[in-house]
Amino acid sequence: MKDGEKNAGARYEVVEQLKNARRAQNVTQEVLAERVGTKKSNISRFESGRYNPSLDFLIKMAESLGKQIHIKIS
Repeated sequence: MKDGEKNAGARYEVVEQLKNARRAQNVTQEVLAERVGTKKSNISRFESGRYNPSLDFLIKMAESLGKQIHIKIS
């Protein structure tokens, strides 16, 4: 597996986990954007995989959903 493929897999997993958490809580992209302090378009781009967020952005998103980010380096 190439590095780009590994990165894409990790990125996809983070996107799916946060998207699933948002949906499970019946939170709209607009409401999440307000909680995070960003625009709905940024949430939409993130969830579609067209936005490469900073770690700070991911932490804000997770915390806004009552979740935490855990990073494992192996």
